[in-house]
Amino acid sequence: MAHHYSNSLYDRLADRLNQFPQGAPLSDSLFAILKILFSEKEAGLVAQLPIKPFTVDRAAAIWKLDKATAQNMLEDLAGRAMLLDMEQNGQQMFCLPPPMAGFFEFSMMRVRGDVNQKALAELYYQYLNVEEDFVKALFVENGTPLGRIFVQEAALPQDGKLEVLDYERASHIIKTASHIGVSMCYCRHKMQHLGRACDAPMDICMTFNTSARSLIKYGHARQVDAAECLDLLAVAQGHNLVQFGENAREGVNFICNCCGCCCEALLAIKRFAIARTIHSNFIARAGNDCRGCGKCEKVCPVNAIHMEDGPAGKRFAFVDPERCIGCGVCVRSCAFGQLTLEARPERHHPPQYREPRGRHGRRTGHDQGTSRRQRRDGQSSDHGGGHRGDHEASRRAEGARRGAAQIPLSGKPHRQNGMTEAKAPKGQRAMLCEPSPAGLFFFMVARGIGSTAQALDAGWPRSPARRGFFDNPGYTLLHSAAFGTSS
Repeated sequence: MAHHYSNSLYDRLADRLNQFPQGAPLSDSLFAILKILFSEKEAGLVAQLPIKPFTVDRAAAIWKLDKATAQNMLEDLAGRAMLLDMEQNGQQMFCLPPPMAGFFEFSMMRVRGDVNQKALAELYYQYLNVEEDFVKALFVENGTPLGRIFVQEAALPQDGKLEVLDYERASHIIKTASHIGVSMCYCRHKMQHLGRACDAPMDICMTFNTSARSLIKYGHARQVDAAECLDLLAVAQGHNLVQFGENAREGVNFICNCCGCCCEALLAIKRFAIARTIHSNFIARAGNDCRGCGKCEKVCPVNAIHMEDGPAGKRFAFVDPERCIGCGVCVRSCAFGQLTLEARPERHHPPQYREPRGRHGRRTGHDQGTSRRQRRDGQSSDHGGGHRGDHEASRRAEGARRGAAQIPLSGKPHRQNGMTEAKAPKGQRAMLCEPSPAGLFFFMVARGIGSTAQALDAGWPRSPARRGFFDNPGYTLLHSAAFGTSS
């Protein structure tokens, strides 16, 4: 349901959320969610916070409050999991997470008495499972995916012929994490309030590293060691749950243990009948001696397998490659060894750190003067009564984000403003596949970098394809939106 823009503090908060590349489509459901999670005063304050992590001093300056008051407000928001409290170089920093994977989930990762979780569950269901804009942007549309599937290692061939990299193994993420937290599954908790939950384990949602540290600190996750987490991983796989985690090679912040009946990512695949952006680097294949028992069809979490009739009435399993996510659940369930995993024709290499993906409703940077609400209401960019101050800056940043989203983030070479991506040397793969404004922008945000010189020092490649890149108007627009400067 569309929401009429009113320039309230909640509208300004929604503008701030839409500075994230995934965004949050406006609807009455979204604003009802925000009103449960944030007071009106908090909405106005959070709407002013930067994209990149910030200090207490920075927040105090933005809010024009003394440091002690700002500290208390930030820690109260982090205590309710609306902000993440992290440490960088020994200094306390805060960050506003996106709605997903972020504060939507955090609000349901433990039983709480300070918010109406039943009302939240109903609103989340409406916003994600009935309305479709948000979930399509997250899980279905092209772009750098929010998450990826971790293959179940026990389902892999044991002959060693199939290459499996460390970052493709959930066990590796667990063993190398600096912090590990376990919480209640947001998806099944949401469905529990609606009377739709299954009997899969509830306290099995895994967070790691920066996110785990903050959630543990404020009681939203229980701290566990790697051994206990590996035991929980085995429990999840024993219940045929799918491991869906952050799409990054390093610093992975979450792995969800997903069922096909409650969990957002798998429901999206079933709802839209495609696994274009959510899968592992493997795909299931049925053998020629399939017995036709149908067990794999029943356990597949995304309805990627169905039984067909062959010669002489013999039934056999058919794996739909457009739906298969390569999780390995079917392989582990086949008692006759007639399902195997094999490598996909094209291997997906996640970014070293997650780059937020392009999203719905894209437009070019040249159109940033017209907001989404103005376009929806049939207004031009110079329609009378333009918004000022923070809202105007937010609109400019939204235009910058959409301008970046217009540039593809796939691993394929392309031209942008006369530049073509150079191939990486043999045996190597560039951390960022494209010399795009969006690529550099998120490279800088992930490291808290505020200048192009620092970006080059931090490893942004100095290839011929990037000569003159910093003069690219798309990059300048993004940099200005994030850092308040055009150089």
